Amino acid sequence: MTGRPARSPLRLGTRASALALTQSGLVGEALVAGTDREVELVHVRSQGDVDRTSPLARIGGTGVFVTAVRQALLDGDVDVIVHSCKDLPTAPAPGIALSCVPAREDPRDALCAAGGRTLDQLPRGARVGTGSPRRAAQLLRARPDLEVVAIRGNVETRLARALGADADLDAVVLAASGLRRVGKEESISELLPVEVMLPAPAQGALAVETRESTEPWLATALAGHEDAATRDAVTAERALLRTLEAGCSAPVAAFAERRAGSLNLRALAISTDGARVVEGERSAREGESAAQLGQELARDLLDRGAGTILAEATAL
Repeated sequence: MTGRPARSPLRLGTRASALALTQSGLVGEALVAGTDREVELVHVRSQGDVDRTSPLARIGGTGVFVTAVRQALLDGDVDVIVHSCKDLPTAPAPGIALSCVPAREDPRDALCAAGGRTLDQLPRGARVGTGSPRRAAQLLRARPDLEVVAIRGNVETRLARALGADADLDAVVLAASGLRRVGKEESISELLPVEVMLPAPAQGALAVETRESTEPWLATALAGHEDAATRDAVTAERALLRTLEAGCSAPVAAFAERRAGSLNLRALAISTDGARVVEGERSAREGESAAQLGQELARDLLDRGAGTILAEATAL
């Protein structure tokens, strides 16, 4: 007697970086838990993986990591794809649904410094590496004396610039969520408070995308891992980013969180040298539109000059 035929595996498209593989693997295993299916991780190379030296803003922003895996999904080569939500372009993608937003990891940025130094303890003129204009600008706002160095590469490569045997930097700044997901939490010397370093819109959250029509078992599994509070928060943050017409690599920061039944959103637009900033805060009661909250705060920032700051940053 033969056993029941094996179910087809869940084909999950992913970049081949350690962080992408870890995030995708965690989501994939959660989706097939309790079923007789397995997960097949399908590696997809993006332009951002091919070109490891050019600044992200020059080759299309962090959205450059999304295009290739989305095409694999539309072509039917994979069933589901997982992104860091902050990397997603804010415009809808025809034929693709944002089917699941799991519970958010720590949204804060992390300083990784030699000797475990905090931001305040770094020596005057210290060299700090980041690939993010948002992080660079806020570092200079807090410490104008720092030398901020543009860097690229995976988590291990960036950490080695500050903590390795041949380190050429005093510190680097990375997302705490990514460090935790790849088991590098011990590298963190300081979790930067949001009052000092407001996160990127949707930082710390994952986005699980499928084709608009998907198998019933997968739709059920995705619904079981949806986190409503995280969905509302990233919806507000991404709506603000889209209304500002700023790309995901622009010097814009936003963070929404639930407080006593309300959704509170903080945001800022900042010049690349950290000298000029337009910031604001707004709340929506439970049941009110998270997207509208983001749109309204964005329009307030624009009324107070955010558009000029972002236009100048984009022109650089």
